[in-house]
Amino acid sequence: MGTFKIEGGIALKGDITPQGAKNEALQVLCPVLLTSEKVRVTNIPDIIDVNKLITLLGNLGVKIQKNGPGDYTFQADEVNVNYLKTEAFKKEGGSLRGSIMIVGPLLARFGCGYIPKPGGDKIGRRRLDTHFEGFINLGAKFRYEREDHFYGVEIDGRLQGSYMLLDEASVTGTANIVMAAVLAEGTTTIYNAACEPYLQQLCKMLNSMGAKISGVGSNLLTIEGVETLGGCEHRILPDMVEIGSWIGLAAMTRSEITIKNVSWENLGQIPNVFRKLGITLERKGDDIYIPAHKDGYEIKTDIDGSILTVSDAPWPGFTPDLLSIVLVVCTQAKGDVLIHQKMFESRLFFVDKLIDMGAKIMLCDPHRAVVMGHNFQSQLKATTMSSPDIRAGISLLIAALTAKGTSTIQNIEQIDRGYERIDERLRAIGANIVRV
Repeated sequence: MGTFKIEGGIALKGDITPQGAKNEALQVLCPVLLTSEKVRVTNIPDIIDVNKLITLLGNLGVKIQKNGPGDYTFQADEVNVNYLKTEAFKKEGGSLRGSIMIVGPLLARFGCGYIPKPGGDKIGRRRLDTHFEGFINLGAKFRYEREDHFYGVEIDGRLQGSYMLLDEASVTGTANIVMAAVLAEGTTTIYNAACEPYLQQLCKMLNSMGAKISGVGSNLLTIEGVETLGGCEHRILPDMVEIGSWIGLAAMTRSEITIKNVSWENLGQIPNVFRKLGITLERKGDDIYIPAHKDGYEIKTDIDGSILTVSDAPWPGFTPDLLSIVLVVCTQAKGDVLIHQKMFESRLFFVDKLIDMGAKIMLCDPHRAVVMGHNFQSQLKATTMSSPDIRAGISLLIAALTAKGTSTIQNIEQIDRGYERIDERLRAIGANIVRV
């Protein structure tokens, strides 16, 4: 396994451009299975999870042409659905959480979809019920092989449009159901649908392929089924989670950084939350300029003077993927904050590593932590640690860049799953980081 060695305490400076959005890429690569025509997707991030999905599509028989960095053309005119029943697929599909989203397109076009229990971050329980309940509402028959943890849905003929009220506003669940419903017969109505920008991007892409989806951007989607879809070209948005990571990095290392081409209109609560932590963000066109916070940053209190609470929620609430970043940034803020991770019960379990570095954090329970900021009066200490998941990994990397001495981060494949060439891009703005 790879390792990062990081010399901390160095102020950084320069411009950085966010990669294409990981969570959007995992969604918009799956609709290539809905048509026999060519689909071109650009701004695809070169990261482990996305590359695994591209490989999986290739093994299913999708023709893949790389036109340039992050630019691919896909054509699914000779899909081999028998591959879904092989041991190779069970191993491959089980290593990637995003593989669940091939089921909807395969079910809609070929009448069957199978998936092993998908992998991904170990951040708590991540149920699949919403996906399969949606498929069942469209008329599919569900099967589950308990010994192999192998899921399947099948149907003879076309899926049938239906009304459904989702039990949770699952982003991947909504995406999967939408991709199945676009080829169903009749009208499908999805209430309590997720409405994240990346889900909106998926719907816009499907509409450009000939689907008829209305209500995009709301929690009530209406899909008029069509018989076939055609090809399209689609460009992926910049990654909002990476943008938030760079904001946190700039503030905590007291660095002057400009984040380029961030798509401000799709950032939602992210700028507001960081401003509540006392971080200065300036909008310059479509860029974010963060000045060097030489005098630190002070966490605001609520209007009545009580401690600020930062919590996650489905869009347009604050994304859970950035709570780890907020937590580590607060370790050097002036003031206290309560971090409330509502959606996943194991995502705060990396705080022991920050405590070892000298951070003042009280873990109240699996969902809540109180951070008492040092206000840069006490520098974190370098240490050796391991990355448990993508977002905790980047948070530990930010901590290491501010710490006194040389830190070592092991299991960096977790970071590589979500961040493209992170060490090269950090070195370009002055960081002392080496991949071993």
